[in-house]
Amino acid sequence: MNCCDSRIKQDEKRSGVEELKKEPVTVFLILVNVLVFLVVEFTGGTENTGHMLQCGAAYTPAVINGEFYRLFTSMFLHFGPRHLGNNMLVLFVLGGRMERTAGRIKYLLIYLLGGIGGNILSMFLEMGTGEFGVSAGASGAVFAVMGAMVYAVIRGRGRLEDLSLRQILIMTGFSLYFGFASEGVDNAAHVGGMICGFLLCMLLYHPGKSLRNSEDLF
Repeated sequence: MNCCDSRIKQDEKRSGVEELKKEPVTVFLILVNVLVFLVVEFTGGTENTGHMLQCGAAYTPAVINGEFYRLFTSMFLHFGPRHLGNNMLVLFVLGGRMERTAGRIKYLLIYLLGGIGGNILSMFLEMGTGEFGVSAGASGAVFAVMGAMVYAVIRGRGRLEDLSLRQILIMTGFSLYFGFASEGVDNAAHVGGMICGFLLCMLLYHPGKSLRNSEDLF
């Protein structure tokens, strides 16, 4: 290896580290989800419904009885590695862009509040049907990020970084379609998260103002 090759690899490595520093919230959220998954997997199994319920998965009767924390904790639990991988892949692709666009604090609020909002909508729909199931996953929060991206692209006159409005709408449409076409998916949380993310972005994201002056301090 000559000195030029070594310098190029060092520059690429430095560039990758700098990119991670620009989106620390996304990296942190992915690491937390993976860590929680490993802990749950090795203490009873992530596909063991009873164990997932003990670890904080969402269950409407339990929430109604005062266990409101499940609306939050369920966002960091996943049923099996495929469930985790799908959500983290989408979060990795979209989260960094949204974090750089809206700022770290606002992005985190969209993720968390959007995910909780999706879980609340799912809970109310279950109360209406009387059919209750144990649910978990970051998909409501991930769909909140999608909804926020739709609004941000619209405000960006049809483009945000390398994404166009058409691209994000196609991605959103396919994500919703695969959810409705699959069994055992909490589609209400998906739709609710997306709506909440869109509305939260409307409230928090103002591209005409200086977004990062205060948030760059975190």
